[in-house]
Amino acid sequence: MSKRETFSSDVTLHIRDSCLCLHVQRTARVLARRFDDALRPVGLTSGQFSLLTSLNRPSPPSIGMVANVLAMDRTTLTANLKPLERRKLVKIVPDKNDKRNRLINLTKAGHRLLEEALPIWRETHGAIEKRVAGADHLRADLRALV
Repeated sequence: MSKRETFSSDVTLHIRDSCLCLHVQRTARVLARRFDDALRPVGLTSGQFSLLTSLNRPSPPSIGMVANVLAMDRTTLTANLKPLERRKLVKIVPDKNDKRNRLINLTKAGHRLLEEALPIWRETHGAIEKRVAGADHLRADLRALV
């Protein structure tokens, strides 16, 4: 029988300093708050901006497609769509080819809001990217983890 490892304060410090999951989560929260603050004047959160951006396609995507792009489960995505639907930024309709499937349309109001938010996103993103050495490599490494 193996001896259980003691969860000492040294182990805690090791995890704090080396855990990729912890560092990515902390960074994601800080970045989300920064974008939330920047996008607040147009009434969007960073998550809503990402969601609306994922809908900006030539033809409306299905809920499953968007959930996959955003690495989100369908239930969470549906909950996140509700406030956008109430604001008439998106419209959810049955798929003509498969009534069990629902498609998400970005409305004209949604397009206008994205156009209003885009310069804010560009400025905020540019300022953050200047602080990250090797941003292209970081993006590639993060994509590899997904």
